[in-house]
Amino acid sequence: MLKRCKWVTEDPLYIDYHDTEWGVPVYDDRLLFEMLCLEGAQAGLSWWVILKKREHYKVVFDNFEAEKITNYTEDKLMSLIADEGIVRNQLKINSVVSNAKAFLRVKEKYGSFAKYIWSFVDGKPIINHWETSKDVPVSTETSDNMSKQLKKDGFKFVGTTICYSYMQAVGMVNDHTKECFCYLEK
Repeated sequence: MLKRCKWVTEDPLYIDYHDTEWGVPVYDDRLLFEMLCLEGAQAGLSWWVILKKREHYKVVFDNFEAEKITNYTEDKLMSLIADEGIVRNQLKINSVVSNAKAFLRVKEKYGSFAKYIWSFVDGKPIINHWETSKDVPVSTETSDNMSKQLKKDGFKFVGTTICYSYMQAVGMVNDHTKECFCYLEK
């Protein structure tokens, strides 16, 4: 039986996310934007809540195509607030629109969002060597810096803890514990 990070449940969706996505470097702008929005939606909740709703999020937010999201009307926003398939928090929903606008500005300025976001770790993943999940921090100086810059650039729901979780999710940092089979693979 494969050993995984202790936070992984027995649910096949969670296992698949851990085994195939979490900690794997992502350089695709659209997917980086999707994960930033989903991490923001997670604020105050568990990742499990968002993971179960992820596919529906993709449908109602036009597969996180920023160009489409920036054109959302008030009617579209009201339909999202009424949608039980997502977290119905008006600030979080509105943040996706403001983040889409900020994302496009950053993309234009830097050539790609990936180039911008990966610059916080000098373009390569930070590989940590944690013994247990208890050793893994919830934020770091790097996530502090990322949070400050993202906020300065107009992003919402990007506090340091959200940024660190984002860094883990998109492989900017590898926090698989030493006992996890993914620690050796990544």
